[in-house]
This record gives sequence, structure tokens and C-alpha cells, in this order.
Amino acid sequence: MDRLIFHVDVNSAFLSWTAAHQVLVLGQGRDLRQIPSVIAGDREDRRAVVLAKSIPAGRCGVHTGEALFQAQRKCPDLVVEKPDYPLYVSASRAFIALLRRYAPAVEQYSIDEAFLDMTGVPDAEDDPVGFAGRLRDQVWEELGFTVNVGVSVNRLLAKMAGDFSKPNQVHTLFPEEIPEKLWPLPVRRLFLIGPATERKLHYYGIRTVGDLARTDREFLRRQLHRQGEVLWNYAHGRSGSAVTETPALNKGYGNSVTTPFDVTDPATARRVLLSLCETVTARMRSDGQTGALVTVQIRDRDFTDRSHQLALASFTDVTEEIWRGACRALEELWDGESPLRQLGVQVSRLAQGCPRQYNVFDGHRYDRLARLDTAVDAIRAKYGEGSILRACFAGSPIPPMSGGLHPERRTGVTRPLPPG
Repeated sequence: MDRLIFHVDVNSAFLSWTAAHQVLVLGQGRDLRQIPSVIAGDREDRRAVVLAKSIPAGRCGVHTGEALFQAQRKCPDLVVEKPDYPLYVSASRAFIALLRRYAPAVEQYSIDEAFLDMTGVPDAEDDPVGFAGRLRDQVWEELGFTVNVGVSVNRLLAKMAGDFSKPNQVHTLFPEEIPEKLWPLPVRRLFLIGPATERKLHYYGIRTVGDLARTDREFLRRQLHRQGEVLWNYAHGRSGSAVTETPALNKGYGNSVTTPFDVTDPATARRVLLSLCETVTARMRSDGQTGALVTVQIRDRDFTDRSHQLALASFTDVTEEIWRGACRALEELWDGESPLRQLGVQVSRLAQGCPRQYNVFDGHRYDRLARLDTAVDAIRAKYGEGSILRACFAGSPIPPMSGGLHPERRTGVTRPLPPG
């Protein structure tokens, strides 16, 4: 084989990390992993959603991402624990540190999963499954939680293998195993296929990964454009991306928030968009990125989702410019009659180091706003998010920065792991 790639994924990470901390550090006898339980926000908060679930909760029909009140209807005895983000950051760091002892190259893909390039490691190449099993067991012995390990020749197939049956399993998906292990799966199980793409593929009679692999590539390209060719290659197990220690730049920056009350007037909606833009643009400036396309998403009281895009006049990372673009997109999208329960903002069509296209009207104003954002970022980095805020958020139930990571994770507050 040319490469040997492992994908290591923590099983139900937030719940596993909470359970391990309670059992191993706090000495509690109850193990959340053995009972119907979830990690979610305050049960009195209608925005609370299930972030992670135990296997017994899954048997009751509970799904990650659903509203907590819906999960509790399915499982009246459900145990609910609030998320502990500082703990999760510390557990993630310990997890990645352990993986780095085994692999020459480790790419952290998310807080709870990573790709390992094991090429050139003799023990791994001689016995990939045995080596992966020892790695899995070491995570359990040292850190007290379980992982799945997928083994293959590229990142795509390793990740698909890691998503086979859970928990605490090692699976392979080598090219010669694709017809037997990959092609019988429902097409929605293929990496990057969401509900909308699944519906399109079903329309053309494509219901399994094998159906997709056997479909004419040119037909897929005509119907789904570039995505069609990408998915056809995925169905054949082809992916050229390599494991890298340096994460790729984002292709877009977005946040959304479920409001604690129904939004019924444009002024409140614009304020929610501003709080989202504050968080989104701060991340963009931190990464040195500018954007030229703003998308606003809304969800109404009936859980109907809609979105609208608006192209900006120039690439920008200025909060006020992106917010004003988002407000114009909202005006074209929402009639103000259907109460909203969720709003989102995304900035895409990104560029790094792209020069500003000045015009005679906005040059001085842009420079002033850019300097203001830079100063605000510096103050928040030193004294915290709440140290400075726009006047419109004073006394408002809408926080000055909404969506995305929990504030504790944005500000880098972490809890050290206990000795041993």
C-alpha cells in the first residue's frame, strides 16, 4: 500500500468525557454511558438541543441535534447533564497528545477526531488491525473513554470505516473491500452527502453508494455539476487529500442561534444578526480572511428553514459592512410576519490578503471602521468578550456575541486534567 491512514474518533465525545470525569475523578458510581442520558443545555431553555447521547438513549429513539424537550418525550427517565466545555478542551488535548506518541503525523479534524498517517511505522504496516486495536485500548486505559479506529489507504476510506458499527471498534475499508463494505450502504452514509443531495440522488434512482458508483460520471456532472464528479469519486473510494499537521483555511465562516423568544419585528432581528456578525467577523479577522458573499438563514415557529444570499461590493472583514449586507439579505428573505426562532449568518467567497476595492464614498469610513474593529478585538482578547459591547446590547436579552463556540471555548479557558 502507498499510504496507511487511521481515523480515530471518540465515541459520543461530550457524554464520554463527562462520564469519565464523573467516574474516575469524582468517584461517582453512576456511569452516564450505561443509562439513558444526554448532554444538553438547561432543560428550561427551549434552545437546548441534544449534543451527545448514550447508547441506551439511542435505543429510545433519541437523536443528536434534536430539541431536548423532544428527547424527553421519547425517554421520560432521560438523565440530562449540562456541557462542561473547559473539561472537553482538556480531554481533547490529552487525546491528541496520546495520538502524537503513536503517529509521525496527526491532523486534528475536530475536537474529538483526528487522522493519523501511519505510513512508515513498521508495527502498523505489518499488522494494521492489531496496531489500531492496541491504540484503541491505550486510549481506554490512560484516559477512560472509548474510540473507534478506521483503517485504510486514504482519509476518506479511513473515516468511512471509522463510522461503521460503534462503540470501541476497529474497522478496515481497503480498496478491495469497497464492493462488499461500502457499496451496500445507503447513499446518505457517504461522506458529505446531506439531506438535500440525498433527495436529488433518490430522484434519479440512486439509493445506495453502489448505485452512485455505477452511475455514469458525466450524467452526475450534468445534474450536480462539480459535486457530482466529487461524489462519484468518493463512491469509488478515491480521495487525494493527505494528512497534514497544518489545518486548511476555512471555506466559510458562519454562526446561528436559537433565540430565547420568538423574533417578531425587524429591529430585533437586525440586533440578533449584529450579535452573530460580531462573532463571525472576529474569527475572520483572526484568520486574516475577508469575504464577499453573505448568507442569512432563518427558521420560523413552524420549523421551516429558508436562506438568502447577497453579494457585497468588495471583500471585507468589517463587522458593520457584513452586518449591513446581512440586514439587506434579511429584508429580501423575511416578510416580518412569520415569527422566527432561529437566525444564522454565513460569510463565504473568501480571500486572504485581498486588497480593498475603494471608491470615492467609502474609503475614509472603511479605514475608520477597520481600526475600530481591530481595537475592539484587542480589548476582548485581553479582558474578555464582555469587556466592551455596542450600546444597543446594553440591558438587552440578546448577548453582544452570539452563536458558534461556547464563550468559555472562544476565550480559551481550560480545565487542567487531574494528575494520573
